[in-house]
Amino acid sequence: MDDKKATIETGTDGQQDAKPQLTGWRKFMLDFGPLLVFFIAFRFGEGEQAVITATIPFMVAIVIAALYSKVKLGHVSAMHKFTFVVVMVMGGLTLYLQSAVFVKMKLTILNGIFAAILLFGLATGRLYIKSIMELAFHLPDAAWRVLSRNYAIFFLVMAAVNELIWRTQSDEFWVNFKTFGYTGINFIFILAHMPMLMKHMPEEDETKS
Repeated sequence: MDDKKATIETGTDGQQDAKPQLTGWRKFMLDFGPLLVFFIAFRFGEGEQAVITATIPFMVAIVIAALYSKVKLGHVSAMHKFTFVVVMVMGGLTLYLQSAVFVKMKLTILNGIFAAILLFGLATGRLYIKSIMELAFHLPDAAWRVLSRNYAIFFLVMAAVNELIWRTQSDEFWVNFKTFGYTGINFIFILAHMPMLMKHMPEEDETKS
């Protein structure tokens, strides 16, 4: 079976809206492939220019990932679109000004904006994270609010951590954190919320096949 599947949402009028999504290794490469390209390119770089040199293949990989998503799935997710824009802007500034500061701040800006969006949603009664994850988890709004709050805090903390690391540590340390540390912390954060997610899964979902 192909690694692509269709996620189907059924509305109150019985109409189905199928949206293809990648699974397995293809989804992994779409999400983390550009980051791995950046890590490998940095390893082949030299001295203080290594981060700047690695920015070029990183930006190319982001473009390829977006094109692959568009061709294979027919759409690019909102999160990937936003990441694409930030990478192009910050990567472009990095190359134009020959300063690694901008690409290092990309993670700070992404996390800061994600946190601001979630906090704005909580303040205005909009559960943005629900619109992204509700096909996978059917939670009550109270649980979505808790998840939104926790993710907002998480994004703010990770933005601060990224700022602390790139300003005080070596380029190699920062690249290792960006590639493995940040990804690992994200995974642990998701695992920590699995009991809450499973607790709020409706019983009828478990009996349906």
